[in-house]
Amino acid sequence: MGLQVADHWFELRRLGDGITFLWEPHVAPLLRCNIWHVRGRDRDLIVDTGMGICSLRDFAKDILDKPVTAVATHAHIDHIGGHHEFEDCIAHALEAEGLRSAAGDYTLADPDFDPEDMATLRIPPVPDYEIEGPMITALPTADYDIQSFRIRPTGKIRVVEEGDRVDLGDRAFEVLHLPGHSPGSIGLWEQKTGTLFSGDAIYDGPLIDNLHHSSLPDYIRTLRRLRAVPARTIHAGHEPSFGRDRLVELVDEQLARWEKRG
Repeated sequence: MGLQVADHWFELRRLGDGITFLWEPHVAPLLRCNIWHVRGRDRDLIVDTGMGICSLRDFAKDILDKPVTAVATHAHIDHIGGHHEFEDCIAHALEAEGLRSAAGDYTLADPDFDPEDMATLRIPPVPDYEIEGPMITALPTADYDIQSFRIRPTGKIRVVEEGDRVDLGDRAFEVLHLPGHSPGSIGLWEQKTGTLFSGDAIYDGPLIDNLHHSSLPDYIRTLRRLRAVPARTIHAGHEPSFGRDRLVELVDEQLARWEKRG
């Protein structure tokens, strides 16, 4: 492929309030998922795990010093690559099979997916995101064979539904079912701090609403619901975090686009 070898695969930034942001800088922007670590008294939380090209658990071992719950906001390829490394995983009932089987109906990576050509994913063209070329912009090691990349199935999964709580001891998050982008997309809402982990239901970039399992009516209902959530900080599945004013602006702009599109 002619790619350079990266001197490190992950990066992290501590944001305060017990939250750390992790990401894979050498994954193509379309698939560069935001990974969130939340520190709790009794256990920690990982929200999404990236592509799984290198070990997230090994990289983050210094901050993962207690039991960890790994949440899958949904089962797309860029969000579940590292879940197999964790013994306690959470997903919505409509996404859990995607983690267990790593089947393309859920992950968007069918058996003929070529890691050197993102256009072979089950993703239609997306404005402002490059969807051709390799899924990585550097190699993790000199001998890494990109054709060996596979999503590894996740063994132990706890199924959650709307209204369930994820308890860390000193803080707890409510599960919000946010269908539209995918059938079982979920978010995590902490009312006490006004913190929302939204997955791909809303982020500050072009939303993908036309996958084979997307539902525009569901997505419209989800965005209207999110507009009413009194979130102060939204940590999304992609792009930078944002506040409530930007949340309202993003929702209103997207709803207007859908209405215009008919």
